[in-house]
Amino acid sequence: MYTLTYESKATKPLTNADFGKLLKEARSFNQNNGITGCLISYRGNFIQILEGDQKVVQALYERIKVDSRHTDVKLFSEDHISERDFPDWGMAYYPIDENSVSPSELEQFKSNLTLLADLSKPTNVTAILFWKRIKFLISFASDDR
Repeated sequence: MYTLTYESKATKPLTNADFGKLLKEARSFNQNNGITGCLISYRGNFIQILEGDQKVVQALYERIKVDSRHTDVKLFSEDHISERDFPDWGMAYYPIDENSVSPSELEQFKSNLTLLADLSKPTNVTAILFWKRIKFLISFASDDR
């Protein structure tokens, strides 16, 4: 098995409907192709880790690189793995819109994501870097206001 993690920026703000469509497509494709992982979208940035058969994961990543919803796609780690870090994870999405939630709700969202990162037990370098990058993104992005 194989894993990779990348980050990118959204080419335009995605609506809840856009995310709904993206998740429906991704869940179906991933289930049919034995791919697991996690996608985090926060303040116009994406970070995703994918796990599965190397050829399938690499082909999916090549599609992501040319997907018009992404720009500045950068692979930052890849590994051959013996077990999945996200074996039971489907694609999840929490509709956080900073313009329509209170500051306390946004802080709770960031705290929950940080806690999830702290409680995870990654088994490979790529998963470790995925969680570290998420923690960096949400701490750095909160200074951008």
